[in-house]
Amino acid sequence: MGRLAEMQRKLLEQMMGPEAMGVANANLVWSDDKVCRNFLCGTCPHALFTNTKMDLGACPKSHTERLKTEFLAAREANANDPIFSRFQMEYESNIFAFVDECDRRIRAAHRRLEKTPEENAKTTNLMREIAEIELAIQGGTEKIETLGEQGKVDESMREMAAIEALKSEKSEKERELQQLTDTSGASGHQKLRVCDVCGAYLSVLDSDRRLADHFGGKMHLGYHELRNMLGKFREEREKRKMPPPSSAPPSGTAGGAGKPGGDRGGDHRSSRDDRERERGYDRHASRYE
Repeated sequence: MGRLAEMQRKLLEQMMGPEAMGVANANLVWSDDKVCRNFLCGTCPHALFTNTKMDLGACPKSHTERLKTEFLAAREANANDPIFSRFQMEYESNIFAFVDECDRRIRAAHRRLEKTPEENAKTTNLMREIAEIELAIQGGTEKIETLGEQGKVDESMREMAAIEALKSEKSEKERELQQLTDTSGASGHQKLRVCDVCGAYLSVLDSDRRLADHFGGKMHLGYHELRNMLGKFREEREKRKMPPPSSAPPSGTAGGAGKPGGDRGGDHRSSRDDRERERGYDRHASRYE
């Protein structure tokens, strides 16, 4: 079987379930190592980045809805069983390691562009705000057309005034962005910026539509979702007063996410490593709070 056919088969298994494809053991249970624990506990990163530059391919482990339903039912019935805490720690560690690798690429990209993180963050925020304003203007224009067809003249005029205010705000932010571009960074790269969510390169020369496509794109939204997960993990961890998860360098199979599990070897780490991990975990979680 060719590589493409194998990938297609894996994707079909994830969508329909391996049992429907006739390839899974009907006696497989949720605690089996062949079952993706990221899928059981929440979201598997393999499913977030299909058909993007960060496509991980099909998850090598089982994504069977029946097993997830059984897992959730078992956890609800016996929440104090240590196996559920272990699965959750491994899940959090996998997500943390995945985002940590993204942040490593972002830092490297910042160094290549010879920009300070503050300059890049400010520029990226301005570009995102401009894209959001453009989408609001487009939505308002469509609303005006609808109100006009319905004969609601007063509401249509108010909407037009709101759009004019948005256009003025957009022009102001574009001037601010241009000024920032002219006064920061190396001349050879001053048109490029790094997205602080997904690590993609952006250009201030990109059209509003292209920027909107980026911020609404699958890879950007995928990393945004993972970062939001870290925020939720931190909130839950603070409630439980537990230490943050540990992570090891990425590998190809652990947990179905291409990242190693969390609690193995944790007892051998120094208190200094734990404090550094705590700071890193807080940094990830607070990025988009």
